[in-house]
Amino acid sequence: MSRPLDWQREGLIWPHREASEFERVGHTNWHVQSMGEGPPILLLHGTGASCHSWRDVMPPLAERFTVIAPDLPRHAFTTGHPPEAMSLPAMARALGQLLDTLEVEPAMIVGHSAGAALALQMALDRRLKVPIAGFNAALRPFPGLAAQLFPAFAKLLFVNPLVPRLFSKSVSRREDAEKFLTRATNSRIDDAGMQCYATLFANSRHTKGALAMMANWDLPALQSRLPTVTNPVLLVHSARDKAVPVSAAREAAEVLPNAQLEELPALGHLAHEEDPRNAARLITAFADLHAAGRER
Repeated sequence: MSRPLDWQREGLIWPHREASEFERVGHTNWHVQSMGEGPPILLLHGTGASCHSWRDVMPPLAERFTVIAPDLPRHAFTTGHPPEAMSLPAMARALGQLLDTLEVEPAMIVGHSAGAALALQMALDRRLKVPIAGFNAALRPFPGLAAQLFPAFAKLLFVNPLVPRLFSKSVSRREDAEKFLTRATNSRIDDAGMQCYATLFANSRHTKGALAMMANWDLPALQSRLPTVTNPVLLVHSARDKAVPVSAAREAAEVLPNAQLEELPALGHLAHEEDPRNAARLITAFADLHAAGRER
Protein backbone atom coordinates (compact mmCIF):
# COMPACT_ATOMS: atom_id res chain seq x y z
CA MET A 1 0.00 0.00 0.00
CA SER A 2 1.68 3.26 -1.16
CA ARG A 3 -1.08 5.74 -0.31
CA PRO A 4 -1.05 7.56 3.07
CA LEU A 5 -2.80 5.92 5.97
CA ASP A 6 -6.39 7.13 6.21
CA TRP A 7 -7.73 8.02 9.67
CA GLN A 8 -11.27 7.16 8.53
CA ARG A 9 -10.17 3.78 7.25
CA GLU A 10 -7.02 2.34 8.90
CA GLY A 11 -7.48 4.64 11.88
CA LEU A 12 -10.74 2.95 12.87
CA ILE A 13 -8.79 0.27 14.76
CA TRP A 14 -6.53 2.71 16.64
CA PRO A 15 -6.69 2.49 20.44
CA HIS A 16 -8.10 5.58 22.21
CA ARG A 17 -9.41 6.96 18.93
CA GLU A 18 -11.60 9.37 20.90
CA ALA A 19 -8.43 10.95 22.39
CA SER A 20 -7.00 11.82 18.95
CA GLU A 21 -6.72 15.27 17.42
CA PHE A 22 -4.97 16.61 14.34
CA GLU A 23 -2.87 19.73 14.84
CA ARG A 24 -1.73 21.86 11.92
CA VAL A 25 1.75 23.37 12.35
CA GLY A 26 2.94 25.17 9.21
CA HIS A 27 2.83 22.68 6.34
CA THR A 28 2.63 19.66 8.62
CA ASN A 29 -0.33 17.85 10.12
CA TRP A 30 0.34 16.12 13.44
CA HIS A 31 -1.68 13.26 14.87
CA VAL A 32 -1.69 13.66 18.66
CA GLN A 33 -3.46 11.74 21.40
CA SER A 34 -3.99 13.33 24.79
CA MET A 35 -5.91 12.38 27.92
CA GLY A 36 -6.08 13.14 31.63
CA GLU A 37 -5.50 16.23 33.74
CA GLY A 38 -2.48 17.41 35.68
CA PRO A 39 1.19 18.07 34.86
CA PRO A 40 1.89 17.20 31.20
CA ILE A 41 3.96 14.16 30.29
CA LEU A 42 5.17 13.84 26.69
CA LEU A 43 5.42 10.27 25.35
CA LEU A 44 7.63 9.62 22.31
CA HIS A 45 7.46 6.31 20.46
CA GLY A 46 10.34 4.62 18.64
CA THR A 47 11.24 4.19 14.97
CA GLY A 48 8.54 2.47 12.92
CA ALA A 49 5.89 2.68 15.64
CA SER A 50 3.18 5.23 16.47
CA CYS A 51 1.38 6.64 19.50
CA HIS A 52 -0.45 3.29 19.77
CA SER A 53 2.75 2.02 21.41
CA TRP A 54 1.60 3.78 24.60
CA ARG A 55 -2.02 2.55 24.45
CA ASP A 56 -2.00 0.76 27.83
CA VAL A 57 0.46 3.10 29.55
CA MET A 58 -1.65 6.22 28.95
CA PRO A 59 -4.82 5.42 30.97
CA PRO A 60 -3.09 4.77 34.33
CA LEU A 61 -0.89 7.85 33.83
CA ALA A 62 -3.95 9.92 32.92
CA GLU A 63 -5.29 9.41 36.44
CA ARG A 64 -2.75 12.02 37.59
CA PHE A 65 -1.21 13.61 34.51
CA THR A 66 -2.07 15.14 31.18
CA VAL A 67 -0.55 12.59 28.81
CA ILE A 68 0.41 13.68 25.28
CA ALA A 69 1.51 11.15 22.66
CA PRO A 70 2.15 12.29 19.05
CA ASP A 71 2.93 10.24 15.98
CA LEU A 72 6.47 11.29 15.07
CA PRO A 73 7.17 12.98 11.71
CA ARG A 74 6.41 10.81 8.66
CA HIS A 75 5.10 8.07 10.95
CA ALA A 76 1.55 6.66 10.95
CA PHE A 77 -0.95 9.55 10.66
CA THR A 78 1.46 12.50 10.99
CA THR A 79 2.15 13.94 7.54
CA GLY A 80 3.83 16.83 5.75
CA HIS A 81 7.40 16.66 7.05
CA PRO A 82 10.02 16.56 4.26
CA PRO A 83 12.73 13.86 4.28
CA GLU A 84 15.39 16.38 5.32
CA ALA A 85 13.43 17.06 8.53
CA MET A 86 14.16 13.55 9.83
CA SER A 87 17.50 14.16 11.55
CA LEU A 88 17.63 14.02 15.32
CA PRO A 89 18.00 17.82 15.81
CA ALA A 90 15.37 18.56 13.13
CA MET A 91 12.83 16.20 14.69
CA ALA A 92 13.52 17.75 18.10
CA ARG A 93 12.84 21.21 16.63
CA ALA A 94 9.64 19.98 14.99
CA LEU A 95 8.41 18.55 18.28
CA GLY A 96 9.27 21.83 19.97
CA GLN A 97 7.14 23.68 17.41
CA LEU A 98 4.28 21.29 18.10
CA LEU A 99 4.55 21.89 21.86
CA ASP A 100 4.63 25.66 21.28
CA THR A 101 1.49 25.40 19.15
CA LEU A 102 -0.21 23.31 21.83
CA GLU A 103 1.07 25.78 24.47
CA VAL A 104 2.46 22.89 26.49
CA GLU A 105 5.65 22.76 28.53
CA PRO A 106 6.19 19.14 29.57
CA ALA A 107 6.85 18.34 33.21
CA MET A 108 8.45 15.07 32.08
CA ILE A 109 9.43 13.36 28.83
CA VAL A 110 9.28 9.61 28.29
CA GLY A 111 10.71 7.95 25.20
CA HIS A 112 10.96 4.41 23.89
CA SER A 113 14.01 3.30 21.89
CA ALA A 114 14.82 6.13 19.44
CA GLY A 115 12.19 8.21 21.23
CA ALA A 116 14.49 8.28 24.25
CA ALA A 117 17.30 9.75 22.13
CA LEU A 118 14.83 12.32 20.86
CA ALA A 119 13.81 13.18 24.43
CA LEU A 120 17.45 13.85 25.39
CA GLN A 121 18.02 15.90 22.23
CA MET A 122 14.98 18.05 23.05
CA ALA A 123 16.14 18.56 26.64
CA LEU A 124 19.58 19.69 25.46
CA ASP A 125 18.40 21.95 22.65
CA ARG A 126 15.50 23.56 24.54
CA ARG A 127 17.33 23.59 27.88
CA LEU A 128 14.56 21.66 29.55
CA LYS A 129 15.41 20.61 33.10
CA VAL A 130 12.60 18.08 33.41
CA PRO A 131 13.05 14.40 34.30
CA ILE A 132 13.42 12.00 31.39
CA ALA A 133 12.61 8.29 31.29
CA GLY A 134 13.93 6.07 28.50
CA PHE A 135 12.53 2.59 27.92
CA ASN A 136 14.99 0.35 26.04
CA ALA A 137 16.72 3.52 24.91
CA ALA A 138 18.65 3.45 21.61
CA LEU A 139 21.53 5.75 22.58
CA ARG A 140 24.64 3.88 21.45
CA PRO A 141 25.96 4.25 17.89
CA PHE A 142 26.95 1.21 15.88
CA PRO A 143 30.59 0.35 16.67
CA GLY A 144 33.47 1.19 14.36
CA LEU A 145 32.93 1.18 10.63
CA ALA A 146 29.25 0.30 11.00
CA ALA A 147 28.64 3.74 12.53
CA GLN A 148 29.55 5.22 9.15
CA LEU A 149 28.15 2.51 6.90
CA PHE A 150 24.70 1.99 8.42
CA PRO A 151 23.32 5.53 7.86
CA ALA A 152 24.69 5.44 4.30
CA PHE A 153 23.06 2.04 3.74
CA ALA A 154 19.75 3.33 5.12
CA LYS A 155 19.97 6.31 2.76
CA LEU A 156 20.42 3.97 -0.21
CA LEU A 157 17.37 2.01 0.87
CA PHE A 158 15.38 5.21 1.39
CA VAL A 159 16.10 6.68 -2.05
CA ASN A 160 15.16 3.40 -3.75
CA PRO A 161 11.34 3.58 -3.93
CA LEU A 162 11.10 -0.19 -4.34
CA VAL A 163 12.59 -1.04 -0.92
CA PRO A 164 9.77 0.28 1.32
CA ARG A 165 7.21 -1.30 -1.01
CA LEU A 166 8.99 -4.65 -1.04
CA PHE A 167 9.28 -4.68 2.74
CA SER A 168 5.63 -3.71 3.21
CA LYS A 169 4.57 -6.38 0.73
CA SER A 170 6.65 -9.01 2.56
CA VAL A 171 4.81 -8.35 5.84
CA SER A 172 1.40 -7.51 4.40
CA ARG A 173 -0.13 -10.58 6.04
CA ARG A 174 -0.83 -10.37 9.74
CA GLU A 175 1.13 -13.54 10.53
CA ASP A 176 4.20 -12.28 8.64
CA ALA A 177 4.11 -8.97 10.49
CA GLU A 178 3.85 -10.79 13.81
CA LYS A 179 6.83 -13.03 12.99
CA PHE A 180 8.91 -10.01 11.98
CA LEU A 181 8.05 -8.04 15.13
CA THR A 182 8.70 -10.97 17.45
CA ARG A 183 12.02 -11.77 15.76
CA ALA A 184 13.16 -8.12 15.84
CA THR A 185 12.12 -7.28 19.41
CA ASN A 186 11.86 -10.57 21.32
CA SER A 187 8.55 -9.24 22.66
CA ARG A 188 5.06 -10.66 22.54
CA ILE A 189 2.31 -8.08 22.70
CA ASP A 190 -1.49 -8.09 22.74
CA ASP A 191 -3.75 -8.39 19.69
CA ALA A 192 -4.70 -4.68 19.61
CA GLY A 193 -1.06 -3.65 19.39
CA MET A 194 -0.22 -6.30 16.83
CA GLN A 195 -3.08 -5.15 14.58
CA CYS A 196 -1.69 -1.62 14.60
CA TYR A 197 1.86 -2.75 13.82
CA ALA A 198 0.60 -4.96 10.99
CA THR A 199 -1.26 -1.97 9.54
CA LEU A 200 1.82 0.24 9.80
CA PHE A 201 4.23 -2.31 8.32
CA ALA A 202 1.93 -2.89 5.36
CA ASN A 203 2.02 0.81 4.45
CA SER A 204 5.10 1.68 2.39
CA ARG A 205 4.81 5.41 3.18
CA HIS A 206 5.11 4.69 6.88
CA THR A 207 7.99 2.30 6.15
CA LYS A 208 9.72 5.00 4.11
CA GLY A 209 9.32 7.41 7.03
CA ALA A 210 11.02 4.93 9.35
CA LEU A 211 13.87 4.49 6.85
CA ALA A 212 14.23 8.27 6.53
CA MET A 213 14.55 8.50 10.31
CA MET A 214 17.29 5.86 10.37
CA ALA A 215 19.09 7.38 7.38
CA ASN A 216 19.38 10.76 9.10
CA TRP A 217 20.02 9.57 12.67
CA ASP A 218 23.30 10.88 14.12
CA LEU A 219 23.76 9.10 17.44
CA PRO A 220 27.53 9.80 17.75
CA ALA A 221 26.77 13.55 17.93
CA LEU A 222 24.20 12.98 20.68
CA GLN A 223 26.44 10.56 22.55
CA SER A 224 29.20 13.16 22.72
CA ARG A 225 26.76 15.47 24.52
CA LEU A 226 25.45 12.96 27.05
CA PRO A 227 27.94 14.01 29.77
CA THR A 228 26.37 17.51 29.66
CA VAL A 229 22.83 16.26 30.39
CA THR A 230 21.99 17.46 33.89
CA ASN A 231 18.41 16.17 33.83
CA PRO A 232 17.49 13.29 36.10
CA VAL A 233 17.27 10.28 33.78
CA LEU A 234 15.67 6.90 34.39
CA LEU A 235 16.79 4.15 32.01
CA VAL A 236 14.52 1.10 31.98
CA HIS A 237 15.96 -1.75 29.96
CA SER A 238 15.06 -5.37 29.29
CA ALA A 239 17.60 -8.15 29.59
CA ARG A 240 15.99 -10.02 26.65
CA ASP A 241 16.02 -7.05 24.28
CA LYS A 242 17.33 -8.22 20.87
CA ALA A 243 17.22 -4.77 19.27
CA VAL A 244 19.28 -2.83 21.85
CA PRO A 245 21.46 -4.85 24.26
CA VAL A 246 21.25 -4.07 27.96
CA SER A 247 24.98 -3.34 27.89
CA ALA A 248 24.18 -0.16 25.96
CA ALA A 249 21.94 1.04 28.79
CA ARG A 250 24.64 0.26 31.37
CA GLU A 251 27.17 2.29 29.38
CA ALA A 252 24.74 5.22 29.03
CA ALA A 253 23.97 5.14 32.76
CA GLU A 254 27.68 5.53 33.47
CA VAL A 255 28.04 8.49 31.09
CA LEU A 256 24.90 10.43 32.05
CA PRO A 257 25.69 12.47 35.19
CA ASN A 258 22.31 11.98 36.90
CA ALA A 259 21.01 8.61 35.71
CA GLN A 260 19.65 5.48 37.32
CA LEU A 261 19.12 2.12 35.62
CA GLU A 262 16.23 -0.29 36.17
CA GLU A 263 16.76 -3.69 34.54
CA LEU A 264 13.81 -5.90 33.67
CA PRO A 265 14.76 -9.58 33.51
CA ALA A 266 12.01 -11.22 31.47
CA LEU A 267 10.89 -8.77 28.76
CA GLY A 268 11.96 -7.74 25.25
CA HIS A 269 12.41 -4.46 23.38
CA LEU A 270 8.71 -3.57 23.72
CA ALA A 271 8.72 -3.90 27.52
CA HIS A 272 6.30 -0.99 28.00
CA GLU A 273 3.78 -2.80 25.80
CA GLU A 274 4.31 -6.20 27.43
CA ASP A 275 3.94 -4.85 30.99
CA PRO A 276 2.31 -1.40 30.71
CA ARG A 277 1.17 -1.27 34.35
CA ASN A 278 4.74 -1.60 35.56
CA ALA A 279 5.88 0.98 32.99
CA ALA A 280 3.27 3.45 34.27
CA ARG A 281 4.30 2.70 37.86
CA LEU A 282 7.97 3.40 37.11
CA ILE A 283 7.12 6.64 35.29
CA THR A 284 4.87 7.85 38.12
CA ALA A 285 7.42 7.02 40.81
CA PHE A 286 10.19 8.84 38.92
CA ALA A 287 7.92 11.84 38.35
CA ASP A 288 7.13 11.97 42.07
CA LEU A 289 10.78 11.60 43.01
CA HIS A 290 11.67 14.68 40.97
CA ALA A 291 8.53 16.73 41.65
CA ALA A 292 7.21 16.38 38.09
CA GLY A 293 3.94 15.14 39.60
CA ARG A 294 3.14 18.56 41.08
CA GLU A 295 1.35 21.31 39.20
CA ARG A 296 3.85 23.92 38.12
